[in-house]
Amino acid sequence: MSGSILIARHLSKVVPSAEGDLQILSDLSLELDSGASLAIVGASGSGKSTLLGLLAGLDLPSSGEVLLAGHALQQLDEDQRARVRCAHVGFVFQSFQLMESLNAEENIMLALELKGSSAARRRATELLERVGLGARLHHYPRQLSGGEQQRVALARAFAAEPQLLFADEPTGNLDSQTGAHIIELMFELNREHGTTLVLVTHEERLARRCQHQLHLEGGRRVDDGAAP
Repeated sequence: MSGSILIARHLSKVVPSAEGDLQILSDLSLELDSGASLAIVGASGSGKSTLLGLLAGLDLPSSGEVLLAGHALQQLDEDQRARVRCAHVGFVFQSFQLMESLNAEENIMLALELKGSSAARRRATELLERVGLGARLHHYPRQLSGGEQQRVALARAFAAEPQLLFADEPTGNLDSQTGAHIIELMFELNREHGTTLVLVTHEERLARRCQHQLHLEGGRRVDDGAAP
């Protein structure tokens, strides 16, 4: 697939607070081609995770629009947006968000079965071997280290071959060496699958690994010429 897979036009997000309306994002636009990588960078509280949630359709903007794989998200209800995410999107979170009652293989099988895969077990095994966990298929999250849990989460995210992968501070709960390994693995899988990557991070070093960077300050884009 070629062309723009993700378009945001004049996004703003305002939430009520005890002191009055709080402007979290202001008039933010971007356009990202299929297969590209984008880092959303900024200090804590700059609006990075809010922007990611809007781009993924997990939340709706106060104004503006998002087109994800051709779908105008603000025109869809919650169930319709969920179907768009299921069809096109994978997620990797700082907190891993694995199902504690399922082992590593079952966590990935669940994602595949939700997509209607008829070979979920075989595919799950292949992916866990790909991320170096072939010997951990039947281990539960509580039996895995943080780095191993994030590798399971990566395998799960890529299992359904999403067109878009959203990663929110994917190394935030890991030590620097483990985090570096996770990042290498994520970019390897990204290249292998041709997935578009949108990555939220506060680490400039990691951001420079992406083709594009979008810097946020106080909910506003700081134009440095690198963002799409």
